[in-house]
This record gives sequence, C-alpha cells and structure tokens, in this order.
Amino acid sequence: MAKLHEQEQRHARFDDADFNLEPNLKESPGGLRDLQIVTWISRAAGLGTRWTELAQAGLITLSEAHQIACHDALLQTLRIRLHYLARRREDRLLFDFQTTLAEQLGITDSANRRASEHLMQRYYRTRRAVRLFNTILLQHLHDYLFRDTLPQHALNERFRMVGTRLEMRDEHLFEHRPEAIFELFLIMQQRLELTDLSANTLRALWRARLKIDATFRRDPQNQAHFMEILRQPHGVIHALRRMNQFGILGSYIPAFGRIVGQMQHDLFHVYTVDEHILMVVRNLRRFALEKHAHELPLCNKLMGEFARPEVLYIAGLFHDIAKGRGGDHARLGMKDARKFCTLHQLSHDDSQLVVWLVEQHLTLSSTAQKQDLADPEVIAEFAENIKNDRYLVALYLLTVADVKGTSPKVWNAWKGKLMEDLFYLTRRYMKEGAIDNHLTEIREQAAATLNLYAISATSYQMLWAQLDDSYFMDHEAQEIAWHSRLLYFRVNDPAPIVKARLSRAGSGLQVLVYCRDQRWLFARICDFFARLSFTIVEAKIHTTQHGYALNSFQVMEVNRSDMDYRDLMNYIEFELTEKIRLAEPINPVSGGRMSRQLKHFPLNTKINIATDRHGIYVLTLIAGDRPGLLARFAHILDRHHIRMHRAKINTMGSRAEDVFWISGSMLSKPADTSLFLNELLEKI
Repeated sequence: MAKLHEQEQRHARFDDADFNLEPNLKESPGGLRDLQIVTWISRAAGLGTRWTELAQAGLITLSEAHQIACHDALLQTLRIRLHYLARRREDRLLFDFQTTLAEQLGITDSANRRASEHLMQRYYRTRRAVRLFNTILLQHLHDYLFRDTLPQHALNERFRMVGTRLEMRDEHLFEHRPEAIFELFLIMQQRLELTDLSANTLRALWRARLKIDATFRRDPQNQAHFMEILRQPHGVIHALRRMNQFGILGSYIPAFGRIVGQMQHDLFHVYTVDEHILMVVRNLRRFALEKHAHELPLCNKLMGEFARPEVLYIAGLFHDIAKGRGGDHARLGMKDARKFCTLHQLSHDDSQLVVWLVEQHLTLSSTAQKQDLADPEVIAEFAENIKNDRYLVALYLLTVADVKGTSPKVWNAWKGKLMEDLFYLTRRYMKEGAIDNHLTEIREQAAATLNLYAISATSYQMLWAQLDDSYFMDHEAQEIAWHSRLLYFRVNDPAPIVKARLSRAGSGLQVLVYCRDQRWLFARICDFFARLSFTIVEAKIHTTQHGYALNSFQVMEVNRSDMDYRDLMNYIEFELTEKIRLAEPINPVSGGRMSRQLKHFPLNTKINIATDRHGIYVLTLIAGDRPGLLARFAHILDRHHIRMHRAKINTMGSRAEDVFWISGSMLSKPADTSLFLNELLEKI
C-alpha cells in the first residue's frame, strides 16, 4: 500500500502541463517507474520480476507480456540515448533533444508534421499503454495478495457489483456479446456507488477494443448506447476518458484513433490532440455545474438553458479531429462529423448544427481577438454567418471551452471579456437588425454615469468637443466616463497625465495616458511596460482636435509581482509620467531570452498589410513571442513615421498573433512599404 501511495504522489507531482510537453521518462505517469513498481510488488508476492513470469502466473497473457516488454524497451532506449545526448543524467525529454532523438531513431518529417511530433506520438501512446497496464496489474496483484471477501450483488445477467467495483459475470462476455461494452459504461454512469472496475473486467475491456469493427459501429444498438452515454446527467467525461484509456473511443471513432497521442509543436497547445478534445468536452460539462458557476457565470447560465447539450459534446469531439492531416482541419473535420451524425441518426437540425460548429469553431475567437468590435460592420458581417440564437450560444460555449482547453496559460479574463462582448453585440444585432444608434447610446450612458458623480454636461463638453466619433466608437461608456472624470478640468494641461485602475475584465490594469502628442510616444510607453514585464493586450490610440494624445491600454503582468496593486498603480502613474515628460531618446528593449520551445521549434514570422472596409491599413503580425516584441515593433513604426490607431495583442503561449490599425503616407508607396516590411521581418 505504501508503494501505491508513493505512486499517487509521484503522478500528482509530474502530471502537469510542463511535464506534458517535456515528460520525465522515468517519473512521469506512464514512465519507467510505473513498470518498476509492478515488478517490485510482483517480486514481493513471489511471482517473479519478468513479464513472462507474470504471464505464467496467469496475471497477463503472453501477448500482453510481449506488448509490455516492447513499451519497456522503447522507454529504456529513449532514456539511454537521452543520457548520451545530454552528457549527463537527464530523464526529461526536453525540447533540446526531441528532434535529434527522432533522427537517431530514423523518424523523419512528413508533409504535415515534424519528426519530433511523430516521435512524441510514439511516446504518448506508449505512456498511455504503460499507465493502463500499471492499473490492471496493480489491481490484479492487490486481489492476489489480499483476496478480500467482498459482498456481491447481481445487477443483471451480465454484470455484478463486487464491493464498489463493477465486474462481468462471464470473463468472455465481450467476446460473445460485444454490445455489452457500452452497457458497461452506462452502468458506471447510472450506479453512482460504483467506483471502479474489477481487475478481470479491466483486462477484458482492454482486449474488447479489438472487437470494435465496422459491423459493431453500424449496429443500431451500439449507436443508441453511445448516444445514451453522452446524454447521461453524470459521468460523461469520465466515461469518454476511460474509453480513450482503453482504446475503445479510438476504435469506435477511427478518426479519433488517428489523433491519439498526437502532439502539436505550435507553441500554444500543451496537450495531445485527444487530451485537448476531451478537455474541451470536460469544460462544456463543467459549465453546467452550479459549483463552478462563479468561474464563468454567463457560460453557466447559457449551458443550463441549452437543450440537448450532447450536440455540443459531439461538436467538441470532432472540432480538432482532423489535425495533422494537412489542409483545413475544420473543413476536413466537418466530413467526419457529418458521417457520425448520419450514422447515429441525429435530427437534421442537430446534425446541421454539429457540422457548422466544427467548420466555424475558430471564427468567434478570431473575430473577438483580431477585429475591431467597435465597428458595426464587423458585427454585422460576423452575425450574417449565424443562423439563429441557438447557433450563437453553441458557438460561444464551444469557443470558450476550446480556448480554456488549449493550455492553462492561454486563457485570461481579457480574452473572456472580448468573447463575451462579441456575443452580446451579435445577439443584439440579430434581435434589432442594426446598431446604428450605438454612438448616441454610448454618449447617453457615459453622460448618465457622469451625472452620478455630479459632473454637469457643461463641465465635460469642452473635452468631448475635442474628441471625434472614432473615440466614442472605440470605448465603452464606463471607460468614457472614467476618462472624462479625470480630464474634464485638465483639457489643456501642459503636463502629462497618467492614471491606472484595476481592469473591469477581472485581471490586469487599465492605463490612461493624456498628453501633448509627441514623436516616439507609443514606442516610449511600450518600452516602459516591456521593462516592467507587463504585456499590452490592447491599445487604443487617439489624437484630439487640439493635438493631444488620449491613449488607453489594457495591460497584464507576465509574472505576478509581490507588489501591492495600489503601490503598482502609483508606481506606473509616477514613473510613466516622468518618462513621457522627459522625452529622452529611447533604445528599443532587447529581444530577451526566447523560450526553449520557440528556440527548437521556431515559428516563421509572417507579416501582412491590407486595407479594411474603411480604407484603414491593417497590419497582421504572427511571430514567436518574446519580451519586448511590441516595443521593438513600435520603435520601427515611429522611425518610419507610421501612426498607430489601435492594437489587439493576442498571445497564445509562446506564439503572438497581433493586429494593428495604422496610417502613414509611405504606406501608399509600394517600394517604401516593402522596405518597411523587410525591416520588420529582420528586427522582429
């Protein structure tokens, strides 16, 4: 029992996102230690230490013994080669060595995937198998050593309950009646007193995956059972994860089987594709639970009202199922989803929704994070693609679940706010058909807020007279009221004004900068925040009619400091004011240290300039993220006399996907624009 407790502690210590990307071959779940603990207990029981000896004792078959030996050999080979490569004892499969190890094992790049990704898929599949064998064998050894006399209770003619475990009444049940495979999962969901499966049942379930073929998949009874599993009020994600663990899910949905263990070295996913997909379904289930309602209240409310939530779970299962095939994975996944819906006889409406969600699952996050939500035409264009409110709600829920299931570090409150804003703006547009009166409403709401502070209209009209419509379009009413309260009596103040407050998004700070416009201002501000290890997630840049800059920033700490927020805001207000007031020459912040993942799996920088529907130049930048990226970018803009109007900064792990709205006379000259882009590619 002490060894089992030790294993539980070790799994908890090594089972996190960092060890998922760079696993420890010895200590991580599914590593060599999981095999060693079985042999230690086996030796103590007098059953030997070799896999063939366990087979002779009847705990496993000779075929299973051979499989375990193969997995053991792969882990040993990787570990030995890793030690030679590192020239030290190194058990972590670090990014530094993954590519070289793949080459040594004769693994090469394919059309759509790196050699290192193929290597890691082999590792992850081995890890899954080792964890499974560890679970089965330890339970067998426990039963062999202790032989507990547990109460038995027949559940039906096929299954019984032994203690709190579910057990087959016939060890060959799945061979004779494969349809009982899904019945097992249903019973586990419906009988909450059941906590696990017996050792014999675990082994039988592992072998049962071989019984799932085209005939099994076409059987209406099996299809009905699978849909019933998805419709249960409890245990859906536990059932799916157990199916994946035993190879059942990948056998029943062959497209899913192809992505099991597939890692994506794209700088922001930290889970294998199958783990990510199940994490998305888990998030969707979590939205419906009242005990988690405080995390995302809107998602909780919408999920509670959503009829037939299994439609969302199916969309979650298929949204990334075509990853790694080449081409548009969303469109390829549509075909798999449509086939599944037809096979399982979903209604026409539900089938259409599932297929549409798989095709469009990136649309909402892309629009929210890369487009100007203050532009009514952006909202109108987005809404045109959405059939009705059910489609909008489904897409919103799937998108939030997807982003949260990518990596613990990718989701933040600011991204959540952007998606929520787009949801509400789209819902309003779909109900009212237009948002032409948006400007008037924003002004009225801001004025009403100012009235609560006893600030009369005559007091702030002097400030508002200096602001054009784009300012009111770009800001929410509460932001305008905040700016107005701070500036209405300082419209022509010669000294810079910097004010900070806690963001209403739930994390980070909002910072207001108001001063006479000056060259290098944006670069100076970006440089200041880069040196503080803050990341700017959104910037709104405006110039008043009388030549003042009114800029607002949403900033977040990269590494949480020990400084109290009040002290931090005071520091920003004083130091940034001084930096602007002195207007000293600036040197762009150095590139900083790139992450090891970015170093070994570099992302080619992509820059594109196009004009939007209003004739404004929009620059899109995709690059590996590193400290000072935005500051260096701003410095280059200022050197070319290019003006920034708005920026949306989207950081996903070590990947940056940023959008900038810019203007400048040189942008209309192809030769000058080419020089500018070349410098960006060189310096960024």
